[in-house]
Amino acid sequence: MKAANGGTGGRPPRVTVLGAGPAGIAAAYALSRGKAEVEVLERAAVPGGNAASFQIDGIWCDYGSHRFHPVADPQVLADVKALLGEDLLLRPRHGRIRLGGRWIHFPLKLQDALVKLPPRFAAALVGDILLKRFRRPAEGPRSFSSVLYEGLGPTISENFYFPYVRKLWGLDPDRLAVTLAERRVSGSSVGKILSKMLRMVPGLRGETTGRFYYPRKGFGQICASMAEAAAGQGAAFRFGARITRIERSGNRVTAVITEAEGTETRHEAEQVFSTIPLTAVVRLMDPPPPPEVVTAAESIRFRGMILVYLILGTDRFTEYDAHYFPELSIPISRMSEPKNYNAASAPQGRTVLCAELPCDPGEKWWDMSDEELGRQYCEWLGSLGLPVRVPVLRTETRRIAHAYPVYDIDYQRHFETVDGWLSSLEGFLSFGRQGLFAHDNTHHAFAMAYGAADVLTPQGGIDRARWAEYRHEFESHRVED
Repeated sequence: MKAANGGTGGRPPRVTVLGAGPAGIAAAYALSRGKAEVEVLERAAVPGGNAASFQIDGIWCDYGSHRFHPVADPQVLADVKALLGEDLLLRPRHGRIRLGGRWIHFPLKLQDALVKLPPRFAAALVGDILLKRFRRPAEGPRSFSSVLYEGLGPTISENFYFPYVRKLWGLDPDRLAVTLAERRVSGSSVGKILSKMLRMVPGLRGETTGRFYYPRKGFGQICASMAEAAAGQGAAFRFGARITRIERSGNRVTAVITEAEGTETRHEAEQVFSTIPLTAVVRLMDPPPPPEVVTAAESIRFRGMILVYLILGTDRFTEYDAHYFPELSIPISRMSEPKNYNAASAPQGRTVLCAELPCDPGEKWWDMSDEELGRQYCEWLGSLGLPVRVPVLRTETRRIAHAYPVYDIDYQRHFETVDGWLSSLEGFLSFGRQGLFAHDNTHHAFAMAYGAADVLTPQGGIDRARWAEYRHEFESHRVED
């Protein structure tokens, strides 16, 4: 507890971190470098959250397709490089996307697009470019669809982005907020897309253009290494700890209560740094927040996802690291082959294909057995000209209830209600993808965590003015595919 004068009695402030995903681990790592005494509470048995890795038949697999991008904050990138050393590989992007019934390299390459784009698609795209100056802005409130139409035109919008977002979020583009277009679509105009393609031309691209960082032992090695380093610096990790309530007295959070193996534990600290879903925080608050905050939290939702892992009896299925499927004819949005991310040659005679199937609990896919989903997976690949002609050894799945924040038209006012109340609490700070309802990459989560550590004062308080500056910076984060 705090000393009577409002300080910490000469010792470093204590911080309880909720969640050991990327943001929670990075916060523990930054804080434990002499800034605070840190305790991390995590329900799972291992660190990393959805950014962890695991093995299937000796193959390192991720929860979907993950990359660490070279555009990360310089300090974040430097720390990750120092932690992993030679285990952090710089790999070329080598994926492909299906457009107009044809496979095109992804990220888009100018020469590939010129040769492989269907003639009708290419002609329509040129028409969109020429007619852009004559397009009239849509009337009424702006939405994801209106912004994309204005910037990209109907061809790319209707043949790629619109069907893709329908799969990812389960909503029509007209029901999605402008924020999604601002944060999720980095190439929001034809000019920006062409500029990206030109930067990929040999002789014009930089050392890391069209490349990504990836660890030898799966993407989760980043979080595992950072968690190990944080523990070495004194951070305490409590795995298998289920948070049952967050206690507060008036406007101050006073303690977090966890349950493990039938025993409750009370955790007190000067600050609680929360990286768990802000909707869960509202449910856990004791006493509950005002009714309008509870109602707003109930209106905020996340999109779920099933990850379907097809284990095949062959060295490799394709040469590509990822396939993107914008068409609505199949429900999966992306497929990755983990061995192609870290160029692993072992084990021989085995590979894994991971399909990302956006859906929520209660939808028909959610309750299907692994075997049923595996059969469907093979049928979908066959319909796309990728027949599975090698032995299918078995299928495994992982289900994620909080995969993506859903930016529907009304989300902003609901988020502001919840975020405003949480921000008013003393001894509490919420950040990260789940904590700020942000559709971000892992390097963005690390940057948020570093910012949170920076605003902790020696007396155990929060520099709110500085945190407001960081929050403004976070709004400029743009998702890297």
